[in-house]
Formats: sequence, structure tokens, C-alpha cells
Amino acid sequence: MHPPNNGLSPIDELVPPMRFRRPIVGMSAVLLPHLTDGSVDWDGLAGQLEKAFESGLRPAVNMDTGFVQLLDDATRRRVLALTADVAQGRPFVAGAFVADAPGAPFDADRLARAAAAVSAAGGVPVVFPSWGLHTLSDHAWVDALAGLGEREGAFIAFELGEMFVPNGRILQLDAYRRLVEIPACLGAKHSSLSRPLEWARLRIRDEVRPDFLVLTGNDLAIDMVMWGSDYLLGLSTFAPDAFALRDRMWADGDADFFELNDLLQELGTFAFRHPVPAYRHDAAMFLHRRGWIAHDSVAAGSPTRPDSDRTAIADLVERIEGWLS
Repeated sequence: MHPPNNGLSPIDELVPPMRFRRPIVGMSAVLLPHLTDGSVDWDGLAGQLEKAFESGLRPAVNMDTGFVQLLDDATRRRVLALTADVAQGRPFVAGAFVADAPGAPFDADRLARAAAAVSAAGGVPVVFPSWGLHTLSDHAWVDALAGLGEREGAFIAFELGEMFVPNGRILQLDAYRRLVEIPACLGAKHSSLSRPLEWARLRIRDEVRPDFLVLTGNDLAIDMVMWGSDYLLGLSTFAPDAFALRDRMWADGDADFFELNDLLQELGTFAFRHPVPAYRHDAAMFLHRRGWIAHDSVAAGSPTRPDSDRTAIADLVERIEGWLS
């Protein structure tokens, strides 16, 4: 169920104008591949990171696509270190993750340490949802992020719907406006899967701070870039090269953008069906089919898709790679 669009304007007042020929900032939440014994495929991760960099996208690690909630601290640190090594100074972002439990109070020091680790590695921290943050009201949540910015510098906020994680949060618009006003907040990933809620955020961004990045996380509406969103998408881990091509088409005014976008959206609609977190298994199957990773296993405890998905994925791989040949 989508969140209610409480307080939003009629459609003719809500939808912002399309931004034709706009350069798009693309960030790709990278899948953390696994081998059949349940261990991490580190070579596969390094290869995916390089593919994203080569495509011109900014990799995002230790995110939901990277099973961050299921990893221990040592594995999260190794993911960050490997990313920094592959990056060699190229820009990337990474989840600032606090592994707490339901009912835990907000711990500003733990969040600051998580963000500092990302910054020290050369990335920009993305404030991943935590149970401590979840206990706060919308405005206290924004105050906590403002405090983080004062302590640690630049960061990206993260609105994540509860269909992805139970401690996610989608802000009311008055709180979102305050978030946009935080100087250290470079932007915010928005994953409500609701076009109206994201359009309302674009309106606020355009009014308050045009350089603020509204990073769509709506894998069911990846064309939000046409209205001025940029993106931080799990879907782009399937084919960062195809997403980069689509983005160049938009910047160049190439009408083939719509054809390729529709094909990528077909993939997104298929992969992000219920249960949504199982999209990571489809991503593993897709990347394995492309020859980019050694196996299509996922982390223990993550939901999986039926074997029948492989037939549809084989077809989608062939059609998408047809645009890239």
C-alpha cells in the first residue's frame, strides 16, 4: 500500500515541469554478490564497482541492495575498504549504518562514527535508517541529521518506506522542507514508491534550494528523472551501462530515451514485485546471466525468487544488451 498523499496539491499544481536535456546524476546501489557456500564474492563486487565507475555512475555500497542489514561489522568495513581501493579517488557513496535493535534509543555518537568511517574512506555517507532514528518524531529526525552535519560534514539523507525495511521513514512535507535547508545535506534518497510524494519534494527543492539532489529510489517509476529527480536506485545495479546510456540520451535530446527507459522499467516492474526485498535475487540472476558474477546466490536470510524467473531474466538480458552492442 502506498503512503497517503495527505496535504498534497491537485495534480495541475503538484507536477513540476519536465526538464528536457538535463544532465542526470546517477548513483547505483551495488549488489553484494555471494557464492554457493554463503561467502561474499569479493572479486564479483570489485568487478561490479568498476563497471559502475566505467559507466559514469557513482556506486553506492552498504545499502539495502548490498544486504547491509544482514552483514556483520567486519564485512561492512571490508566492503567499504574494497570500494575505496577500486575507486582510486572517484566519487562514491556508502551507507552510514547503525546496527541497533527495536526500541533502542537514538545514539548520535554511533551514527557520527559510521558517517566518519565513510568520509575517511573517501565516500559520502548516506544516513541509513536505524531503530534509534525511527523512535524520533519527524522534526527530531531532521534535527538529528542537522547535528550530524555539524559534526561530520556532508551527507545524504534517506527516506525509505516500510515496504523495504520496518524502521524506514517517509517525512511529512514540513519536515522535508527543513531537511532541504540543512547546508551539509547534499540531497536525499526518496523511496516511497509514490510519484505524488516525490513530485511534492521536487517542488520544495526548486523553491528552497535548487542544488539539492532529490534522488529517486522509485524502481517502479524510473522516469522521475524527466521531472528533475536524480537517482540512487537498486535497479541500476542490473545494468549500470544501460542506465548510463539512457541518461546520455536524455541529456542529448534523443527520443530513444523513452524506448530504453520503458525496457528498463519493464525489468524494474518484474524484479520489484512482492516481496520487494527479493529483487536482490533477481539482480543476482541477471548479473550471473550477463557473466558479471560467478553465481546467483544471495545472503542467508534474504528472500528468493522461483527458478521460473530465470526465463524472463534471460529474455530481458538479451533485449537490454541489444541496446549496448
